Amino acid sequence: MIYLQHFGLQAAPFSLTADPRFYIDFTPHKEALEVITTALSLGESILKITGEVGTGKTLLCNKVQLELSEQYLICNIDNPYLTAHELRCALADKIGLKKETFEQEFLLTGLIKERLLTLLAQDKKVLVLVDEAQALPDSTLEALRLFSNLETQSQKLLQVVLFAQPELDVRLSETKLRQLRQRITFSYQLRALSESEIEHYISQRLNQAGYRGALLFDRNVCRRISRASRGIPRLINVLCHKVLMLSYGSQHCNITVKLVNEAAADTEDAYPLQKLNYWWAVLFSFVLLNVLLLLWWKGLI
Repeated sequence: MIYLQHFGLQAAPFSLTADPRFYIDFTPHKEALEVITTALSLGESILKITGEVGTGKTLLCNKVQLELSEQYLICNIDNPYLTAHELRCALADKIGLKKETFEQEFLLTGLIKERLLTLLAQDKKVLVLVDEAQALPDSTLEALRLFSNLETQSQKLLQVVLFAQPELDVRLSETKLRQLRQRITFSYQLRALSESEIEHYISQRLNQAGYRGALLFDRNVCRRISRASRGIPRLINVLCHKVLMLSYGSQHCNITVKLVNEAAADTEDAYPLQKLNYWWAVLFSFVLLNVLLLLWWKGLI
């Protein structure tokens, strides 16, 4: 990254890669992680974490994988367009079944159950993490539900965490998916960050990237980033990255509101701050004109 040396950074602080090293324990993610770990410890079969685009679901998924890798055999499903059979094959591969058995579709579920029982006897628990679950076909969601039925008399043979956009909730409200809906015992919805959380978020990302200098993003700058990003972490990252680039391009280390305005104007889906100010000015002029006309009509001016 061209500005790393300029700001004394060891890594890119606002990369869009869902790197768990840059996980920050702010309230939405902390609560979601607590829901996941608590529900899994209770033996629940299917959990659901939803959030709007850019709220950090993939980062949370990667964090769960990192945190629980010693307790569980993790099966990470990151392709949301798998057919039901392709999902079975992916799971079979993750738990160590031989690939020559995959073509025997009508036998595969039984083979998976046998393998899960073997793993359980070895005290190995299996956890399936599904990212972008809102895009899974109905048949694949149904296959996941059926896997949640695999159990002994006392516990489930595998557990599932679905990470999805809110569209999944719309789909789950349909009658045809009511069985899956009833299987989801715990859920959590990620929210956007507050202004104070954004200040902490930016500061922590810079710190984790090795920054040790004076305060770069002051409260006014963070307030403007909060408005432009609507508290969405992905947009915060995009704006901060562009602001650092603009500052580097000017060969100074001053992060100003003006730079945030410029970055927002160049960012898709960011709140257009300069345009907002323009329309407020237009509205103010319109109201002022009407007040003056009213005073003139009444003979007061």
